[in-house]
Amino acid sequence: MSLNYNFIWLLCYLLVLVGLAGYGFHRLSIVYLYWKNRNNKPQPKARFQELPVVTVQLPMFNEKFVVDRLLESVAALDYPQDKLEIQILDDSTDDTTEQCYRKVEELKSRGFDAVCIHRTDRTGFKAGALEAATKVAKGEFLLILDADFVPEPDLLQKTIHFFTDENVGLVQTRWGHINREYNLLTRIQGMYLDGHFAMEQTARNRSGRFFTFNGTAGIWRKCVIGDAGGWSHDTLTEDMDLSYRVQLRGWRFIYLNDVVTPAELPVDMDGFKSQQHRWTKGSIQVCQKILLDIWRSNAPLKPR
Repeated sequence: MSLNYNFIWLLCYLLVLVGLAGYGFHRLSIVYLYWKNRNNKPQPKARFQELPVVTVQLPMFNEKFVVDRLLESVAALDYPQDKLEIQILDDSTDDTTEQCYRKVEELKSRGFDAVCIHRTDRTGFKAGALEAATKVAKGEFLLILDADFVPEPDLLQKTIHFFTDENVGLVQTRWGHINREYNLLTRIQGMYLDGHFAMEQTARNRSGRFFTFNGTAGIWRKCVIGDAGGWSHDTLTEDMDLSYRVQLRGWRFIYLNDVVTPAELPVDMDGFKSQQHRWTKGSIQVCQKILLDIWRSNAPLKPR
């Protein structure tokens, strides 16, 4: 009995060591790929002679404290007003909705094409709101911004021209952190998130590997979403799910490490734990859903 007990503990210990070693090797390989491709910066194939119509989609739920800031930053984008549509995708249950409608009327009076799409049935949550709004979006391209983001005015000018390559389906910008210095928790989050956004996603994209849309601060070519089957809400990370389905269809993604779109980090442990739980559970759900599809695909194990 004692021998079996010791063997089980030894086996568990070895499995933990193997897991840690595998994770360490993965991180080292990311550092190597980042260093190897550090000068391989993506460049637009050409520039649009006439800028295309872009729809800015702003999904939100009970975000009354940041609505005005978000919409003012979108209104400040350096892009022709006649080429810009603003969609507020509001699933709120508080007075955020009234605030959104009031702000839409103000934007219209300033010459913007703005609309508030309010749902009382929150089926699919964010994915459901995006799916419904995409069907009526006027733009050929969709800029998605969560409510706590504050885009820089030149965001579209720095990204839209990558779509002159007809194989590009998504351009993702790097998350910045408005409140990095707020407390110790936000400083730690900023440090480890930069490891993912600044290093890992850069390394993966520049080495030809798949990477995922971060759920916000990215621009989609609208037709690729439909080509991959549309937004799905059977996982908690609809952005990751759609990303893999689109890339398996052969569309290219571009990651711009030097174009930063700032946002707020969770400032307390409850918010941080909720975010991490959603990301972790959602990643496992996506793995269960499409891992076999990826394995059976023609995507190479070692791109370059």
